[in-house]
Amino acid sequence: MEKGKTTYFPSIDKVKVAADTIKKVSAVTPLGPSLRYSKQFDANIFLKREDLQQVRSYKIRGAYNKISSLTKEESANGVVCASAGNHAQGVALSCKLLKIKGSIYMPAPTPNQKVEQVKMFGEDYIEIKLIGDTFDDANNAAMKECVEQKKTFIHPFNDEKVIEGQATIGLEILEQATESIDYVFIAIGGGGLASGLSTVFKTLSPDTKIIGVEPEGAPSMKVSIENGVNTELDEIEKFIDGAAVKRVGDLTFEICKANLHDVITVPEGKVCETILELYNKDAIVVEPAGALSISALDFYADEIKGKNVVCVVSGSNNDITRTAEIKERALLYANLKHYFIVKFPQRAGALREFVVDILGPSDDITFFQYAKKTNRENGFAVVGIQLKSSDDLEPLITKMKQRNFFGDYLNNKPDLFQFLV
Repeated sequence: MEKGKTTYFPSIDKVKVAADTIKKVSAVTPLGPSLRYSKQFDANIFLKREDLQQVRSYKIRGAYNKISSLTKEESANGVVCASAGNHAQGVALSCKLLKIKGSIYMPAPTPNQKVEQVKMFGEDYIEIKLIGDTFDDANNAAMKECVEQKKTFIHPFNDEKVIEGQATIGLEILEQATESIDYVFIAIGGGGLASGLSTVFKTLSPDTKIIGVEPEGAPSMKVSIENGVNTELDEIEKFIDGAAVKRVGDLTFEICKANLHDVITVPEGKVCETILELYNKDAIVVEPAGALSISALDFYADEIKGKNVVCVVSGSNNDITRTAEIKERALLYANLKHYFIVKFPQRAGALREFVVDILGPSDDITFFQYAKKTNRENGFAVVGIQLKSSDDLEPLITKMKQRNFFGDYLNNKPDLFQFLV
């Protein structure tokens, strides 16, 4: 068999065994209609609420199923994982419930909120080790401990038992649905959930189209399927941390390549819009990866009209400290937030002229950084302006140029823009 290839597909029998294994620790999460999205897309939109699991994501399914499968010797030696997110919480709770010692490696910059959450679920059965600056640093240290101490590594996605655990969501959806399902939208990070669920549907509901959704800045599955070989990306955008991986699993790649109807990418800013909409209009809290499936609906609006559609809401472990960045990215995506270098003449009244004569009545200055230079004719300021409508941008720029205030537009200059956002 060619290196990197696999003939493994999770069987329905094994998925049913996994469902029986995890039934005491994993909730059968609701599959409920979304009236708002159904009206918006003229379709029957249902949300599979994995954000309502005890660990607030589906990861408990795969982690518990894997750790439950260990031999007595493997259990006695303990387990290791590397994760700063939902997988760590799933492993931690599984260790406590199964009374197995676990080491959980996280990068040193991991927010304390996430560290404390993992501690709460694992209690005395886990040891958290903060190692290195990146996930790769933590992962390398975890693998080293596995080799040196003969412990079992609990992979977040590239493992048969993990895939079979995640696949149980597919069984639940089919048991809960009262009508045939035309589309299922599902987030892809490493591919464990997508590969497990898609195999269940391929077997039990083959006419259902499974649509994988990745962040625009981390399209590792899409690129791999297009290349016909599992491909590691050189760089990724890490904002949607629950679905941002440079390389998907070899197991999951082969399954997804065979099973998925399509893999699409969604801009990070669109995901931020969805997060804010769900919170403000539906009182649903989701993490960025949890919003991916719903964010994809806009890009499939014509195809799903009149159809029965399920979106898997994969998790809700959102860090409240990211709210400001989420709002900023959403406004930028909607073309409502703009940054400029503005030239201010070094004379009294210049700022008042800019505010009164150039800004529109509903424009709002949200960022202003200025240093007066006494030996220059003009002083330069970086100014952030929030608009009421995206149509207000061109008139604003025109007035700035007519009155000689325009210095530069920064939104389309990523090297400079990264310092502002």
